[in-house]
Amino acid sequence: MRRPTIMDIAKAAGVSKGAVSYALNGRPGVSEQTRRRILEIASDLGWAPSSPARALSPGGRTGAIGLVVDRPAHSLGLEPFFMQLVSGIETELARSNNDLLLQVTEDMSAEVAAYRRWSAERRVDGVIMVDLRVDDPRIRVVEELSLPSVVLGGPGGTGSLPCLYTDDSVAMREVVHYLAALGHRRIVRVAGPEEFVHTRARTGAFLDAAEQAGLDEAYSVHADYTGEAGTRTTRRLLARTDRPTALVYDNDLMAVAGLGVAQEMGVSVPAQLSIVAWDDSVLCRLVRPSLTAIARDIVSYGRLAATMLGDAIEGRPVSNQETSRGELYPRASTGPTGG
Repeated sequence: MRRPTIMDIAKAAGVSKGAVSYALNGRPGVSEQTRRRILEIASDLGWAPSSPARALSPGGRTGAIGLVVDRPAHSLGLEPFFMQLVSGIETELARSNNDLLLQVTEDMSAEVAAYRRWSAERRVDGVIMVDLRVDDPRIRVVEELSLPSVVLGGPGGTGSLPCLYTDDSVAMREVVHYLAALGHRRIVRVAGPEEFVHTRARTGAFLDAAEQAGLDEAYSVHADYTGEAGTRTTRRLLARTDRPTALVYDNDLMAVAGLGVAQEMGVSVPAQLSIVAWDDSVLCRLVRPSLTAIARDIVSYGRLAATMLGDAIEGRPVSNQETSRGELYPRASTGPTGG
């Protein structure tokens, strides 16, 4: 069925298109009785304002915000972090009848092009930016477009844009000292891409904690958050003659893949290898042995990001905010070292 138009409402109400326009936009020019009758007919017909038309009106809004995720599309649906983040954003947007426009890209130039296109076409009222990078060129682009934005990450490197960030250093130190207390000396962290700000922050905290604990065989290697990368990296590490006795993964998907490699190679978890995942999820709880993990409330993280962006869109001042820190949940995948 075609969507009802203002002309359809005018015919049903027996009034002019101008009268319908006045009524729907809350402008003077029709009586209150006529306005109510027009609004009732519009509701009965299932009429809704056109987002592009609404955006083109003075001070108009599209009723949508944008989120671009620069990750391989085939892996995005498998990553619980983004599913929880989107759930939180959508939960908050539903309260104001706004929509989320999600786009997946595989490089930064495509992501920047999406912001430029959305701004030129007035497709969205603002954007939430994820995976803040060191010297991130997206910040300047969005500032130049005057597109209301909230950055997930920081607090540094976000220019004039408000950010929502988590201090991962405390949780990372807790993980390292926990593993050291279990007797582990060779601890390797399978980290995300090195250019991400949160990756570097976690790396710094990891190395500092390792130094404090007197661990001279602790180091990080980098992967791309996919299960395939977790598999390849873990296989290389466990094939070494000085293989690690503990692995700390920057996301749950790589950790689950790493557990599978350990089982494939006959490395017992946790007797010969302990595994810790960052960002707890149902995956961590369903596998056997269940994975020790750092838990954060990602759904609330998404809700708060959407709330902050809504304030920015409305022109209200928005300050940087820090989320609650992650908590370590020990499970069956960690134990005293046996190697």
